[in-house]
Amino acid sequence: MDHKEMAAREAVKYIEDGMIVGLGSGSTASIAIKLIGEKVKGEGIDIIGIPTSRASDLLGRAVGIKIGELDDHPHVDITIDGADEVGPRLNLVKGLGGALLREKIVAAATQLELIVVDESKLVQFIGQKSPLPVEIAKFSHKTTMLRLASLGCSPVLRMIGDAPYVTDNGNYIADCRFQKIADPAAMEIKIDHIPGVVESGLFIGLTSRVIVGSPSGIRILEKQCML
Repeated sequence: MDHKEMAAREAVKYIEDGMIVGLGSGSTASIAIKLIGEKVKGEGIDIIGIPTSRASDLLGRAVGIKIGELDDHPHVDITIDGADEVGPRLNLVKGLGGALLREKIVAAATQLELIVVDESKLVQFIGQKSPLPVEIAKFSHKTTMLRLASLGCSPVLRMIGDAPYVTDNGNYIADCRFQKIADPAAMEIKIDHIPGVVESGLFIGLTSRVIVGSPSGIRILEKQCML
């Protein structure tokens, strides 16, 4: 079994009848959404899914999940999502899939945030493998990127072909390559203080548990665990 699927299957076991469930975005989250759809049909449970992107909305509906809005269900029982990096203290980098803003809004409303990954996403420090996605306003985006660069990174505007990538929220993404983010919480504050920044892909203190699929089986990391 694929290691991502292994982790997703373990996470879906946490879902119970009557729950409000956040539906993450990205390749691993998509596996989980399909498995949730199977659980809904196979066990006859009644849940409401809160999607974190247009893609997860469409996929959730396609597999038979009842879809709701966060404004109508502001307290989410459990969210299953992926990550681009999982660092010490379960701090994350997210956003390579482009849904970081909605993912963070839903995560902040979630009681149990479950992150499902394969072991390749585990890092010793944030920025070890992945650039940090930062969602920025279109207006004067070059100026915003210059200010991001002043924090010690090399920001690159995400493109699709010859045109800038546009998020579900109508913004751009700057992929910021740091050599190392030694203090992710402090960096999140610095980034958020830059005018033109909508949200960063640093997820600090939002993760309840990380489920890791590996050749040796399932490994579960909690906040007290050190990588």
